[in-house]
Amino acid sequence: MEASGVAEEEEEQSISDHEEEEEEALIAELGELGLRRTEGDAEPESTRAEDRPSLDGVEKILRYKFNDKRLLEEALTHHSFAGKSFCYERLEYVGDSVLNLLFAKELYLLYPDLAPGSLTRLRAANVDTEKLARVAIKLGLHRYLRHRKPVLEEQIQEFKREILDYPLHSSGLIDVPKSLADIVESTMGAVFIDCNFSVDTVWKVFKSLLEPMISPTTFRLHPVSELYELCQKKCLKLSFVDLWTESSSFVVLANDQLVGRGEYKPKKEIALNRAAKNALENIERFLRDKESNYPNDSGLKM
Repeated sequence: MEASGVAEEEEEQSISDHEEEEEEALIAELGELGLRRTEGDAEPESTRAEDRPSLDGVEKILRYKFNDKRLLEEALTHHSFAGKSFCYERLEYVGDSVLNLLFAKELYLLYPDLAPGSLTRLRAANVDTEKLARVAIKLGLHRYLRHRKPVLEEQIQEFKREILDYPLHSSGLIDVPKSLADIVESTMGAVFIDCNFSVDTVWKVFKSLLEPMISPTTFRLHPVSELYELCQKKCLKLSFVDLWTESSSFVVLANDQLVGRGEYKPKKEIALNRAAKNALENIERFLRDKESNYPNDSGLKM
């Protein structure tokens, strides 16, 4: 699979995410049509009002007192809980725009000699889904999220375990519950509106909470991009073999020889990234073998 193939994989992932969102929306719509719990049915543990911590706890985390606490409630409500009429999505839209503006300003001032392309990549790394999801876990915002999506609790716990292996960022190697990133942006949007649209106030509230920032020295390309750049530099013919249907995996070939393998059943994109990461771990050995005309791949780590 050449560069165009990777683009196709990303498009398929986007379609998959869209289908998941449509499924969630259907759940919400069924609720709005009256297909809810009947009187007396047990309410799921994660949605019982008495089990949810007070939103005062969020104000303490942010060190910000809301004038309109209804905004904060909206920022922490998933559409599976109350439908599209009252959920975090509009505030997420606002927060996403504010977050990008604030990082554009901060990085522009911090790195006066950095080229625009590098600034763009650095900003993207600091506002991507995994980075923001880590912020949500660090602050404990996930404990305040109202939803009726039991699988989300499992995804959050799995994410908490997996990030222990990647202190700063996995660069696409682990599955990230998007809702975690969403509530960071929606909470930022809520503060922005509540403080009468002051970007300075929002940055004062969130700057320290978004630490650690990814800097030019800690920034890493995703494994697929890094591998393409390396192979181009070394004049190697790179290809990915899609074995998703058979084994939820990819294998990586350099000059038609096996250099990497990766699998991950829940998401195709992560299997691709893991295969590229495995190839990067093996590539130096492969290059040495190439120079000495080493005939096979028995020394590679798979």
